[in-house]
Amino acid sequence: MRITTITAGLIGLTMLSACEEPEVILPGERFGTREILQDGETEPVAVNTARAIALPASVNNANWAQSPVSPFARVSHPALGASLRPIFSVNIGAGDSRRERLNVDPVVSGGRIFTMDAEHMVSAVSTSGQMLWQKSMVPARDAAKQAQGGGLAAADGRLYVASGFGQLTALDAATGAEIWTQKLGNTATGAPAVSGGLVYVTSGDSTGWAIEAGNGRVRWTVDAIENITNVAGAPTPALSDDAVIFAFGNGGVQAAFRQGGLRLWSADVVGRRIGSALASVGDITGGPVISGNRVFVGNHSGRVVGFNLGSGERLWTARMGALGPVWPAGDSIFLVSDMNQLVRLDASTGEQVWAVQLPGYEPVRRPQRKRDSAYAHHGPVLAGGRVVVASSDGYLRSFNPETGALVATAAVPGGATTAPAVAGSTLYVVSKDGQLIAYR
Repeated sequence: MRITTITAGLIGLTMLSACEEPEVILPGERFGTREILQDGETEPVAVNTARAIALPASVNNANWAQSPVSPFARVSHPALGASLRPIFSVNIGAGDSRRERLNVDPVVSGGRIFTMDAEHMVSAVSTSGQMLWQKSMVPARDAAKQAQGGGLAAADGRLYVASGFGQLTALDAATGAEIWTQKLGNTATGAPAVSGGLVYVTSGDSTGWAIEAGNGRVRWTVDAIENITNVAGAPTPALSDDAVIFAFGNGGVQAAFRQGGLRLWSADVVGRRIGSALASVGDITGGPVISGNRVFVGNHSGRVVGFNLGSGERLWTARMGALGPVWPAGDSIFLVSDMNQLVRLDASTGEQVWAVQLPGYEPVRRPQRKRDSAYAHHGPVLAGGRVVVASSDGYLRSFNPETGALVATAAVPGGATTAPAVAGSTLYVVSKDGQLIAYR
C-alpha cells in the first residue's frame, strides 16, 4: 500500500512538471565562464597581424656564456643556418624523470659546452663533441635525489654552478677543479649572473645574493617575503650598467645598486587567470629581461609587465603569463605564454601582434583518463632570422618573426628539456634522456 502511494505521488509530480511554463531563454550576448571571471571583465580577442620587424644584423658569436637576460650577455641575433641537422650527440648523464628533473640550460664558453644532468653532474664537452671532464656537485653527506635544479654561468675562465643543495661553487673551466664554495642556506635552483667581479644569484626564491667572484665571500643580500607556491628554477638576476634586478617567488621585483645593494625600486607582478589552475601559482617564471630602458617580467598565472628600468614605473600590462624569459628584438618581444602559445608583443605598448598555438597536453593512452601532463616549451630564442622554440614533444620549431608562421622543424630524440644555446652557428639543446645534441 505504501509503495502504491509513493508511486502515485511521483506520477502526480511528473504531470505537474509537464504543465509548467517552458523555461525562458533571455536574449543577449553570452560569455564563457573563464572570460567573465577574469578580473570581472571580458578579454578582447586579439587578431593576428603580419607586421614587419627590423632585426639587428646576425652575428657569428663564439660564446653563450650566461643566461641572455642581461644586455651584456645577450647576442641579439646569433647566426644560424636555415636547415638544422644534428652533427653530434653526447651522453651527459642522468636524464629527466618523475623524481629527478633535468632543467639546467647549457652554456658555451671558450670552446666548451657546459651542462648539468638530473643528478648534479657537471660536464664539459668540446664543440667537436668530445667529453673533456665531469664533476659531481653532490655534497659528501648528501644523495643526488635529495635536491634538484641549479644553473650555470661562465666568465673569466671559471664556471659558476648553483645547485638545489643550496651552494654556489666556482670551478676551473678548463679542468673542473673546485676553487671555492659558498653555502646559501637555501636551494639555488636558478642560473647565476656574473659581471664586474660579482656573482648574483637567487636562493629559495626569496633571497638575492651578491658574492665576490674571486673568493666566494658574500658582499650583500636582499630579502623578499617567502612563498611556497613556486615553480622550480629561480629567475636569473638581470644586470644593467649599475643595477641588478631580482625576481622572487612571491611575485616581487627588486632593483638594487650592483656594488652596494642599496635598493633602487621595488614592484609587484600581480594578476591572474581566475578559473584556471595555473592562477594559484604567482611565481615569476618569465624574466626579468633588460632591453634598452625597459625591464620585462612575467608571472606563471597570467601577466607580463613592462617596467621603466630607472624608476620601476609600470609602462604596460599584458593579460597573459610567461613560462620563461622573453626575447626582445626590434620593436617587439617574443615569449611562450602560460597557455602554451608563442606570442609576439609590441615592446612599447604590450599589445599582441600575433600568437600561435604550440602543442598542449600529452595524449593519454586510455580515453577515459583525464589529461595530466602538458608539453613543456623552452625559449624562445631569435637566431638565423627566425624564432626558435625547443619542445618536450620532440621537436625544434622555427617561426617567422613577422607573421608567426611555422617555417621549419627538426627532431629532438627524446624531447627537449632545456632552452637552446646558440654559438658558432650551432644550436645546442639537452634532451630528456640526458643527451647534449648539436644542430647546424
